[in-house]
Amino acid sequence: MAAWSPAAAALLLRQIRGLPPLHCVQRMFASQTDGELKVTQILQEKFPRATAIKVTDISGGCGAMYEIQIESEEFKEKRTVQQHQMVNQALKEEIKGMHGLRIFTSIPKH
Repeated sequence: MAAWSPAAAALLLRQIRGLPPLHCVQRMFASQTDGELKVTQILQEKFPRATAIKVTDISGGCGAMYEIQIESEEFKEKRTVQQHQMVNQALKEEIKGMHGLRIFTSIPKH
């Protein structure tokens, strides 16, 4: 049996690190997952003046990590950290089951 060379082992490790966790399955289609739909619905309820909401499961479809882009008048005259706190507060129950969350907020340009 041949031993692994350091170069071959390093290549394999780089490839493995790029894979999603084993409990996540890569999405094959562009349709929203149930988790994305649920988070979107909550944000629509909490931010009724939002002009754009985009929720993307960036964990490969298993719901462990989301990216949220939301544009709303409700963020006007608030610092970025306050805007993000508003989103976190709106999703406080859902966040308990997540490993991570990326939030991008903006104010509509008229």
